[in-house]
Amino acid sequence: MTRPPTAAQRRLIEAADPVTGRLKGTQAQLAALVKRGLAFRHPRPPHDHFLTPAGHRIRKGEETPEAPAPQETGKTSAPENTSSDSGVFSARVGGEKETYDRSARMREVRSAWQGLLELRRMTNPDGATDRPCGWERTHLVRAAALALEAAGQQPEGPDTDGYRVRATPQPEAVAVYGPDGAALRAYVTALERAGWQTGEHTEPRTRIRYLLASPRRV
Repeated sequence: MTRPPTAAQRRLIEAADPVTGRLKGTQAQLAALVKRGLAFRHPRPPHDHFLTPAGHRIRKGEETPEAPAPQETGKTSAPENTSSDSGVFSARVGGEKETYDRSARMREVRSAWQGLLELRRMTNPDGATDRPCGWERTHLVRAAALALEAAGQQPEGPDTDGYRVRATPQPEAVAVYGPDGAALRAYVTALERAGWQTGEHTEPRTRIRYLLASPRRV
């Protein structure tokens, strides 16, 4: 788990604009928040700094900084435990132990999704919130999993059926598995509403059906 922000950094976070998350501080202070994943530098002039979803959660007193991402190498790799009892938020990609309060988890997911929509608005060149942003394109597995969970879909657990999101060798594409065809169709709806494009495929050797999902660009 990453270290919590310092008292000075927390003051900057708490002083951020409550709507946009715009930050004020010295370049060194802002760069330190960026390094921790709590802020980002807007790519367009005047290159202001804004809170990331993780930064917004800290400002609201909901979460501590996000833990390192689950391993995204190969569709069969086991993800890390991302349950809420660890004190951090991370999208559930399927296969984790379900040791969290479901109602609290849904509040965290809604907060994370709203933060991601704000990140889209601030970083997409046209301010669009209906398609993925740059952060999602560099965190494909977590971004797709968050879109699914925010739409009410359940991840696969030790004793439950649900989705599994795994990395693929293809650029900007993840594989999404489900327990049956009906589930895959529901995942298509959830992902496309979140700005992803999908296609259904079959593994040649196992004949398992899965979705190939990519962030939509237009």
